[in-house]
Amino acid sequence: MRSTLCWIAAAYVRLVRVTGRWKTEGGDLPAQYLRDGKPFIVAFWHQRLLMMPYTWRAVGGDLPFHMLISSHRDGEIISRTVAHFGIQTIAGSTGVGKGGAAALRQIIKALKAGDVVGMTPDGPRGPRMRASDGVVQAARMGGVPVFPLTYSASSRKIFKSWDRFVLPLPVPFSRGVFHWGEPVFVERKLDDAGLEAKRLEIENALTKLTQDTDRDLGLDVITPAGPDELPKQKRSEIAAGETGK
Repeated sequence: MRSTLCWIAAAYVRLVRVTGRWKTEGGDLPAQYLRDGKPFIVAFWHQRLLMMPYTWRAVGGDLPFHMLISSHRDGEIISRTVAHFGIQTIAGSTGVGKGGAAALRQIIKALKAGDVVGMTPDGPRGPRMRASDGVVQAARMGGVPVFPLTYSASSRKIFKSWDRFVLPLPVPFSRGVFHWGEPVFVERKLDDAGLEAKRLEIENALTKLTQDTDRDLGLDVITPAGPDELPKQKRSEIAAGETGK
């Protein structure tokens, strides 16, 4: 049953791709990295996960691509779905909790082998569009840049899930955009304050890229999780940061 569900999901992704008019923006630099055999990290919000296999193909990706996927049951469904597009998965999360350290080791191993890794900095459970420090640590330890990435589609449905998941609809001649941002470089010797600054840089760059791409298609933007949606510890960190400004 689960295998059938994953096959249907993969078929849906293909249907959305062939019925719409999709283009890629900002893909020249990541394409050059790929031609030169240079690994990097791709960062995208959890809500934009569905079409990522085609985003990868749109820039001629031929290096092995690993996608960090939650080890939860829904993560297994996603893992089996993207496998239909030749994408390998690493089970875990971007956080420092359960599974985070093991996943980080696998990410570094893949990067050191010259592969590319895709991560959702707010996955697997949020808060929405709030980056964890896992992507910064992976970039620092792997010695690779982070490319923000998003997509948008003129015909879509937004679910009332924690991430406001975006489901593009297979409407003939609808418009779709795969949009790459400028890379963020994380120096190896940064202190805690420097790492936090890079985390915010990635978070802000990815949010701006995503919202600008939606606006370009005449769509309403999706906002990051507000204070009332954040865990108590995260609210305290944000409040402390604002006090220190």
